Amino acid sequence: MGGLELELFSLPGLVLATALLLLALCLRGRRTRRAGEPPLIKGWIPYLGVTLKFQKDSLGFLKSLQKQHGDIFTVLLAGRYMTFILDPFQYQLVTKNHKQLSFRKFSNKVSEKTFSIKQMIHNKDMNDELHVLYQLLQGKSLDKLLEDMMQNIKQMFEVQLLKTTNWKMAQLLTFCGTMIFDITFTTMYGKFLAGDSTKYISELRENFFKFDDKFALLASEIPIELLGNIKSVQQKLIKCLTSEKLAGIKGSSEIVQQRQEILEKYYVREDFEIGAHHLGFLWASVANTFPAMFWAMYYLLRHPEAMAAVRDEIDRLLQSTGQKQGSGISIYLTREQLDSLVYLESTVFEAFRLCSFSATIRVIEEDLTLNSETGNFCLRKGDMLSILPAVTHTDPEIFEAPEEFRFDRFTEDGKKKTTFFKGERKIKYYLSPFGFGASKCPGRFLAVSEIKQLLFLLLTYLDLELIDDKPIGLNHSRLMFGIQHPNSDVRFRYKAKS
Repeated sequence: MGGLELELFSLPGLVLATALLLLALCLRGRRTRRAGEPPLIKGWIPYLGVTLKFQKDSLGFLKSLQKQHGDIFTVLLAGRYMTFILDPFQYQLVTKNHKQLSFRKFSNKVSEKTFSIKQMIHNKDMNDELHVLYQLLQGKSLDKLLEDMMQNIKQMFEVQLLKTTNWKMAQLLTFCGTMIFDITFTTMYGKFLAGDSTKYISELRENFFKFDDKFALLASEIPIELLGNIKSVQQKLIKCLTSEKLAGIKGSSEIVQQRQEILEKYYVREDFEIGAHHLGFLWASVANTFPAMFWAMYYLLRHPEAMAAVRDEIDRLLQSTGQKQGSGISIYLTREQLDSLVYLESTVFEAFRLCSFSATIRVIEEDLTLNSETGNFCLRKGDMLSILPAVTHTDPEIFEAPEEFRFDRFTEDGKKKTTFFKGERKIKYYLSPFGFGASKCPGRFLAVSEIKQLLFLLLTYLDLELIDDKPIGLNHSRLMFGIQHPNSDVRFRYKAKS
């Protein structure tokens, strides 16, 4: 250890280091607004800025700033200056200036911090090749995935749920998490050839949810070493998804197979980081789907009129296609048939509207002037730009009584409603739970279809009742990272229909 290092670890050295850190934080907070820049809100706490107010009530805080400063402003959040665009008519500024606004720089940094993927930052070719594979989550490839998924759902129902002839109590979020994880993993990665597959999936699932619970903290500036045992949990997950482990699984999807081929092109097959890539892919496939499934189920169980409307259109579809409920599950559904269920889709979309707090974030690569409808704004290189669609989702000018759940909000005269207005202007981005532009979730079609499939079969084959018939709120600990979890789980009960 060098002399300078020894000096810093002595008491005077620690005092000096602390003083230097405080000086750096103060200098960071001394920034002033330049001519042409958006309004700047720094708060009074060095480095943290307005973080505490933002965490306490993000929507309320942003809307109060919007009233004071307009639709575009910059805030200091945990050491980073972030400019928000709150006017939905200005969202296209992100796509128009995509060369100066980098999503990949932000996502690669998050991938390194959360999944321990390091090579993405330095290997553009690998990044590009993996990105091309997202087309396998659309079109005919998506249809094949959904067919496999339906078979896995049917097997889960027949082995577990349909044997429940007496009322069984469960926690709704845990129930949804288990279903979505097991079905998604089996559909994407396949089934084990040998050994105790139930034990493997159970341990993988348990560690996955421990990891997911700390995801927002992992993505922050907090070192992973300060987050308890989460680093060991992360490493266990990666170890379970290495090339060696996946070789013992049969029936993986086309996208997983091709991802593995690309990864083996850039890594040696035994490289631990291949497992980190699979962890990232698995997390993206599950983490927002299961809380969305929870909210859709919760709202259906809380609103009898919604449950009746959805069950009625399911019954009509089954009758029109000559299908009926039997002792096993013989129902076959195409994607087109699922998409024809307008009240089911509207219920899912309404759950997204109420509970999605995902943000579209870009790193500003160079000094930039945004030419907005309300004027030109200069943005600084190194800052971040953010759009939070939840502001639009809760705008009373767009959605009447936005705080209320209305199962038919996205229907009109028995058909899908896709036209919404703010004032007298038609709004393009009225519902954006999956982001847009370069960062639009590539698995959105699969996630929505998975939720629809599960709800269809749950409502067809099971009796479902809430036990804790209480209103619950959102836990905002995942702010800007997708669908929020409930602030408490709720008990419900289910049994197979006689």
